[in-house]
Amino acid sequence: MEIRAREQQTPFTTKDGSTIRSLLDLSNAPVANQSLAEAALPACAQTDRHYHKLSEEFYYLLAGTGVMEIDGESREVCPGDAILIPPGAWHQIRAIEPLQFLCCCAPPYAHEDTYFA
Repeated sequence: MEIRAREQQTPFTTKDGSTIRSLLDLSNAPVANQSLAEAALPACAQTDRHYHKLSEEFYYLLAGTGVMEIDGESREVCPGDAILIPPGAWHQIRAIEPLQFLCCCAPPYAHEDTYFA
């Protein structure tokens, strides 16, 4: 059985500029096909617009409001929203107020799979 306590996972900044805390991924568990992280952005901050060649992502908003942009389409997002980001889709999230969200990636998140313009 693999259980990881949130408080025991050290946050870090990803290549896109968000701060994440890996909850379950290759760095802390024998995970093969996906990753789960908690992400945070302060008010008025945004990730760098990017895409992943391999990973399909889900964002699930826990707190705050923001604007999600995927391939040129933007929508306001709030707690309870689940967002699908297909592989190869350019995307960026901007915090209107502090954002906290879960980020699931399959295959697992990797810095090497993050591409910028």
